[in-house]
Amino acid sequence: MEVEGMEEDGPSSQSELPQSEDLQSEQLESQQPESSAPVENVYVDKKTVDKLTEGLLSHYLPDLQNSKRALQELTQNQLILLDTLDQEVTKFRECNTLVDLNSLFTEAKVYHNKLVNIRKEMIMLHEKTTKLKKRALKLQQQKQKEALEKEQQREKEQERERQLIAKPAKRTST
Repeated sequence: MEVEGMEEDGPSSQSELPQSEDLQSEQLESQQPESSAPVENVYVDKKTVDKLTEGLLSHYLPDLQNSKRALQELTQNQLILLDTLDQEVTKFRECNTLVDLNSLFTEAKVYHNKLVNIRKEMIMLHEKTTKLKKRALKLQQQKQKEALEKEQQREKEQERERQLIAKPAKRTST
């Protein structure tokens, strides 16, 4: 397809085209694969390209800018959501920590009660051992007293027996 001078004031011959378009046509030729069909070169003047570019931009640029704004807004909202989610995760971790703390306090209370009970038992056992020691001491003193009394009784018995044993009488000379 060949377009020559679509604009009235644009160049209409090949010699009046700028060099940049020559480069473009050379690039197009080098990019197209070689085939058996001859390749037609399309030459368009600069103003036409500018107007087509301007039309294309004016047609798609507002949508692209709106899309860009929408993407920026979505990105910003995602960042806000990520921050909020991070805060919620932190709150859940704190709640789990509180649950762990509560269980630790409950466990500490149970062990405290056990210690109190052990202390009461130790005090009770101490009192019992003190009473038993006193009783043992009294029993020991009583046994010693009884042993002393028995010994004294035996000594008295021996003394009495000695006194009862007949003594030979002393002869008196008369």
